[in-house]
Amino acid sequence: MSEMEPGPLADEAAVGALHDQAEAGAADAADGAAVADADEVLDEPAPVGELTEAQLEALLFVAEKPISRREIGMLAGVDRATVDERLGDLEVSLVARGIRLVLVGDRVELATAPEAGALVAKYVGVDAVRLSPAALETLAIVAYRQPVTRAAIERVRGVDSDYTVRALLHRRLIAEQGRSEAPGRPIIYGTGFEFLERFGLTSLDDLPPLDLEVAARLVDGDANDAALAADAAALALAATASTADASDGEA
Repeated sequence: MSEMEPGPLADEAAVGALHDQAEAGAADAADGAAVADADEVLDEPAPVGELTEAQLEALLFVAEKPISRREIGMLAGVDRATVDERLGDLEVSLVARGIRLVLVGDRVELATAPEAGALVAKYVGVDAVRLSPAALETLAIVAYRQPVTRAAIERVRGVDSDYTVRALLHRRLIAEQGRSEAPGRPIIYGTGFEFLERFGLTSLDDLPPLDLEVAARLVDGDANDAALAADAAALALAATASTADASDGEA
């Protein structure tokens, strides 16, 4: 039998094989180039974020609520140490200006300076905070003993404090901060940004220090001693108020 000559289908198969080989070669070349590019990228230093004092101030200015240090670091691509350093720089820069840096735990925000409070209040039409002696006393207990439960507040004051606590919550001078591990898991309360802003404080460290004996009585004293200590704490807190005005008939 004579050898058959390749027909049209055989020719097409040969052409297809050559085409596949060409594509495979091109793919290998592309893969090699990609690997080379990747090696070059790995050789380059990883991009490092930046956080200047001006950037931090602008970020806090546009933030609609307190922002955490962790979130600032994530947005800027920097570590916690850099965030803390820039916050310290900004806090120093703002000392002589009309804005203050307010810090509560991990969160931070900008607020107007206490000495500008009266003028700003006139512009925005905000009345001064008016607190009854009972409300101011309760607020002082929360400020100096936080986190604290309502039962603990009532043990110090010696009277039911449900209405006063709810009034302070409504004014956002205190806030719920979780639940105690005690039986029944009662709600624990503490102060927040609103409290600091209204009393012209930049942090809880700015609270006027209490006499050691008064502080001890406020925590561990019997009913009479604790109540007297609460009165002393309330007076100390009232002395710091730049926009708060204690008066009867409120809260």
